Amino acid sequence: MRGMPQHDLDPTQLALQIKAWGKELGFQAVGIAGVDMPQAEVKLLEWLAAGRHGEMDYMARHGTKRARPAELVPGTFRVISARLDYQPPQVRDSWDVLNDPTQAFISRYALGRDYHKLVRNRLQKLADRITQAIGPFHHRAFTDSAPVMEVELAQLAGLGWRGKHTLLLQREHGSWFFLGELYTGLALPIDTPTDNHCGTCQACIDICPTQAIVAPYEVDARRCISYLTIEHKGSIPIELRPLMGNRIYGCDDCQLTCPWNKFAQPTHETDFHPRHGLDDVALIALFNWSETEFDTCLAGSAIRRIGHAQWLRNIAVALGNAPTSPGIISALQAKRDHPSGLVREHVAWALGRHGVVG
Repeated sequence: MRGMPQHDLDPTQLALQIKAWGKELGFQAVGIAGVDMPQAEVKLLEWLAAGRHGEMDYMARHGTKRARPAELVPGTFRVISARLDYQPPQVRDSWDVLNDPTQAFISRYALGRDYHKLVRNRLQKLADRITQAIGPFHHRAFTDSAPVMEVELAQLAGLGWRGKHTLLLQREHGSWFFLGELYTGLALPIDTPTDNHCGTCQACIDICPTQAIVAPYEVDARRCISYLTIEHKGSIPIELRPLMGNRIYGCDDCQLTCPWNKFAQPTHETDFHPRHGLDDVALIALFNWSETEFDTCLAGSAIRRIGHAQWLRNIAVALGNAPTSPGIISALQAKRDHPSGLVREHVAWALGRHGVVG
C-alpha cells in the first residue's frame, strides 16, 4: 500500500495512541473507519438524481469520489475521524432570539471564528504526532473542505449515528460539534459503528420551518434555510421567505429540538465564543453595516464567505418578516437603491410586506 510506513508499533497500539493524542490536542473523540461505503454511495447518487442538492454543483461534479476515499486520495486505506465540540457557553438562549423577530438569529457554529482552519490545523498536529512516532506516512487532512462524506465516515468510525436530520448524533454529546478527517494509508483496526438511537422520535422533522427534512435521514437542500442563506447565491424563492423568520445565517431548529442535545457540553475553544455580540443583536444594526464594516467585523468568520450583498439579502428577508415599525421601514428604504439588484429585489419584497410599494 502506497505510503504505508514501516514501524515497530502494533496497529492496535498505534490506534489507541492516535486516539489519546487526539484528545490531548483538544478533540473530544477520535475514531477509525474503513473506506468502503457502498450503501452511502447509492443513497448519494439517488439524492443527486432527485436534484436535492440544489445549486451545489460541486456535490455532483466529484461523482463517486465523495463515497470512495481511495479515489479522492489514492493510497487511502483508513480514515481517522475526529470530533470537536463548538456549542458556545454564555450566549443568549437560541429560542429567545428566534422568538424575538427584531433580533438576528445566526447559527451557533458561526458566532465565533471560522472553524475550517482551526480544525484542519489540529488535524495536521495529530498527523505530526503520528509522524514523530512512526515516521512519514501518507495522509491528507479535511474539514468540510472537499468531497468527503464526513457524517458517514464518523458513523463508521463509531463517533455516533446519523440522525433523522442527517447530522451526526452522540448519546453523551448531542450534535453540537464539528467533524474532521485524516485520510491515511495506515493499516489500522477499524472501530465498530454506533447503534441508531433516534427510535420513533421525529422532533427534527416536525419543527423544520420549511419542511426541508422530506423523510427520515433525507434533506432537500433546496428548502433548507442553511442552504438558502449560505450556499444559495441568487433570489430566495418567494414562497420560502416568510418561513425563514429571523434566521439570517444558517438554521439550528432541528438541533435545538433534538432530545439528545440536552447532553451537549459547552466548548472550551475560545475561538468559538461569540464575537461582536452576534448571539444577541438587532436585525437593523446588522443591516446598517457598510461593506467595510461587514468585512472588518467578520474577518476570520465563516459568515464573511457569503459576501455583503448576500448578507443584506438575508437580513432584508428577516426584516420583511418582522413586525412593522418606523425603524424597520426606514432601514429598508435606505437600501432601495443599493447597487446590487439582488439586494434591491429583496428589499422591495420586504417593504411590500410592510405595505410600502413603489
